[in-house]
Amino acid sequence: MEIKLTWSHFLTQYLVENHDGEWERHYDTFESIEWRNGATPPLETDVEAGVKVIQDEYDAQEYARKRQAEYPSWGTQLNKIYDDGLTKWKSEMVDPVKAKYPKP
Repeated sequence: MEIKLTWSHFLTQYLVENHDGEWERHYDTFESIEWRNGATPPLETDVEAGVKVIQDEYDAQEYARKRQAEYPSWGTQLNKIYDDGLTKWKSEMVDPVKAKYPKP
């Protein structure tokens, strides 16, 4: 089951990766961030642009997350390779999933 991430998740990721100052929990908005110990807040426009980059990168990998959820377990795949060879493994287990969720 895929968990749908929200803007809040991407905001937290952006702040953790790009802001050295201390900040406290936010509630889905830039304005709700509590900046601590004299931390200088970044510009809201910079944060919004950075969050958009992170969210776009996440969205671009949707096909990969869907593929991963649909592939059989590694054990099942290895058994298929051992029993039937790489050609059947690829044609029966890998190719159908890749065709269902192609790279954009």
